[in-house]
Amino acid sequence: MQSIGERLEEARKRKGISIREAAEATKIRSDYLHKFESNQFDIKLPEIYVRGFLRTYANYLKAASDKIINDYNGLGLSENKTGRGLNREVYGRMDLTVGSKMDKEPGEGAAPAATTEPVATNEDAGPRNPATFVPPRPTSGGRTSIDRDLIMKAGILAGIVAVVVILGIWLLTGRSSKPAVTTTATASTDAIWVKPLSGEPILTLVASSSVSVTVTTTTDNTTLYQGTIPRGDHREVPRRGRLRIVAEPYQNLEFEIAGKRYPPAGRASEIFAP
Repeated sequence: MQSIGERLEEARKRKGISIREAAEATKIRSDYLHKFESNQFDIKLPEIYVRGFLRTYANYLKAASDKIINDYNGLGLSENKTGRGLNREVYGRMDLTVGSKMDKEPGEGAAPAATTEPVATNEDAGPRNPATFVPPRPTSGGRTSIDRDLIMKAGILAGIVAVVVILGIWLLTGRSSKPAVTTTATASTDAIWVKPLSGEPILTLVASSSVSVTVTTTTDNTTLYQGTIPRGDHREVPRRGRLRIVAEPYQNLEFEIAGKRYPPAGRASEIFAP
């Protein structure tokens, strides 16, 4: 007559699965399954767990679970465990569900039967299997991952605050350092540009390459243009008497009067209106 362990091992090998695969499917630790197949049933758990795991494993292997449980009870091992209770600190409050069924092969219309495997619950956690449950490890000082989450959130919040402060400082300093614009006629590269009035004589500034230009009147030192003219672009300013033109680099600027183009005489040129 085969022992309990031999029947379990034979049924498992008949299904062609390993101990590890059986453990993953039943959620029972593989070392417990090894012991069951070796006819070792002292797994340091209350008797009700041993019977529950045996029934679950037998049902999974489609072995005769009732016969295996009866044979296990006939060993008289439960008498040696009288008085061994559950440790409430380890397992919490226990809700034990006990059921019975007649083993049937698939296709016979048998509904899944409840097993004698208990379900452990406590006030702070859901159902858990004591065979696979591992209590959370506290970090140094007894603190758990909640502390790490709080620290991470605080770090992110501090980073956001720092970015906002830096942006605020940058905006304030950037605005205060902008030069005042003295005329409404300005462009992205033109700090000052006084455009000619209708019918007023025109002086055209032509840039052969990017050049910084300042045009002022010699009579009252009024600035008519100050800025940078991009390559190939031009600016028109009014010819109001004698003008002084300063260009840097001066060789990149030409000016045009009445359709005739002139190069600057040097870094500063003076021209006269006709």
